[in-house]
Parts: sequence; C-alpha cells; structure tokens
Amino acid sequence: MSNQTIFGIFNDEHKVLHAVEHLRSHNVNVTDVVSPYPIHGMDDALGLQKTRISICGFLFGITGTSLALLMIWYMNILDWPMDIGGKPNYAFFKNMPAFIPVTFESTVLCAAHGMVITFLLRCKILPGVEPEVVHPRVTDDHYVMQIDTRASDDLEKIKAMVMHEGAIEIR
Repeated sequence: MSNQTIFGIFNDEHKVLHAVEHLRSHNVNVTDVVSPYPIHGMDDALGLQKTRISICGFLFGITGTSLALLMIWYMNILDWPMDIGGKPNYAFFKNMPAFIPVTFESTVLCAAHGMVITFLLRCKILPGVEPEVVHPRVTDDHYVMQIDTRASDDLEKIKAMVMHEGAIEIR
C-alpha cells in the first residue's frame, strides 16, 4: 500500500473547520483546505506558520526608496544641477524635501509589484499553468479538505471519520 490523497468535500464552513480540528487531534495529516473565501480560524486549525511575505514587502519597499533617492541625486546633483538666481544647489539634503511624494510613491510601487510577483511565483500561479480543480463547485459554495495518508494509515477508518464529520462526498 502506498501513500494516497483523500479529498473530503463539505458544504458548510463550520463543519469543515470542526472536521480539520477533530481529524488533526486524531493525528490525521490534513494538509490543505480549498474554499471560495477565507475561513476565519482555518490557519490555526491547519497549524500553518505565519508567512514571510511582509519581510519581502519591506525589502521591496527599501529597494523602491533607494532607487528614488538615487534618481533624485542623479537628476538634481550629477546630471542637471539647477542654478537658480546665481546660487547653485549642490546639496542633496536641500533637494530632498521637495521630492518626498516621489520617494513615497516609488516605495509603494516597488513594494506592491514585488509582493504580487513574489506571491505569483511562490504559489505557482503563472500564466499558462492549468489549475488542479478537485470539485467543480469549489469556487462557488463547496469546501475541499485534502488529507495525505501514509502507508500505515487505515484508509477506511479515515474515510469514515471524514464522513462522520459532515462530508457530503469523498474522492
């Protein structure tokens, strides 16, 4: 007997949340739940760790800030210094206050685009990739719980537990 994946299909979010908690308390390996919208408390029930996308967002924001400051320095000091009223302005700190909005917008632009690209790459949601749809109504009103079994697990016992928790179908 080899490893197998069982999908339990539910039609109520409270039932699937309770089923995940109950099955994990009995050492059943529930790996994922697919739902049409986020279910409050599901991350804790599945035992998922906090994501690190906020760290990526911070690093992308710092990159945007650095690029904006580099652009301001290059344009105003090195490339095309302004000579207003016979007084050249070669100090970066004197130019900085006028360009705070540009710096802020560059920070937001790089952070937002970087986080979206990172999310798409991390989740493998790229153009041309066909999604694996377990049940056709999972994006409408059904919830799918994925259970990965080991060779030593009793499949019939796990299926009976899932059905007892309120599943309408098992695949």
